[in-house]
Amino acid sequence: MLKNNFLKAKMKTGKPVLGTWAVIPSAVCADIICQSGLDFLIIDGEHGPVNFETAQLMCMACESNGVSPLVRVGGVIESDILRALDIGAHGIHVPNITSCGDVKEVIRCAKYPPIGNRGFSPFTRAGGYSGDNAQVLTKKANGNGIVAVHVESVQAADQIDEILENKELDVVFLGIYDLSKSLGVPGQVFHPDVQRVVKKLTKKINQSGKYAGTIVTDMRRVKFFLDAGIRYVTYSVDSAMLKHQYKEAVDNFITIRKRGSKIGH
Repeated sequence: MLKNNFLKAKMKTGKPVLGTWAVIPSAVCADIICQSGLDFLIIDGEHGPVNFETAQLMCMACESNGVSPLVRVGGVIESDILRALDIGAHGIHVPNITSCGDVKEVIRCAKYPPIGNRGFSPFTRAGGYSGDNAQVLTKKANGNGIVAVHVESVQAADQIDEILENKELDVVFLGIYDLSKSLGVPGQVFHPDVQRVVKKLTKKINQSGKYAGTIVTDMRRVKFFLDAGIRYVTYSVDSAMLKHQYKEAVDNFITIRKRGSKIGH
């Protein structure tokens, strides 16, 4: 990526950043969401139905609002990592990391030589669609791109020290729902066993100089996670936000309609 990475610049200050998840494959929705002033938007290519063509349009919408677009790929999949970065994403999220070997493979796919072995084509959005910037693209892209990996299991948590040794890693995202499943308390993300692991991992991530992240689905919990040391906050998901707002409107409408009906009788 030749352009400036808005999110990476903010992260260099050490301050917490706020983003959200996008499972709705729509550049219009991305444009609307980004006008809220978020720091980043994660386009979900693991659980969402988005394709790379739409994801590229969503990246454009994000950038037009000064918001960094990132793409969550399906896993440690070289072709997905390559395409996500080639369409101009400011970074990638890679789920289900289980070992330091997985992290090394992610870096190999995401970075150009001499750091990794990412496939090279300047004829992409990230390269400016021509060979004019071919000689500077690899160096700029290596410095600009954000790499985030997801720790979502007891197996990965047990290897956190080795995972954090990779200096090219920017964010370690704690998948608290999958982690709760791995700990035998699925969905109970505030269970003492889950929170004990989260606090332990967060402390180590912060000590390594990387950003610790997680998802927050209730604004009342944001302070809890910030106090715990989380600095990379993803608040809710676009589909949930949309549904909840309309559901609230419907519920209120039904209540008002019932009151009006009683008055009429």
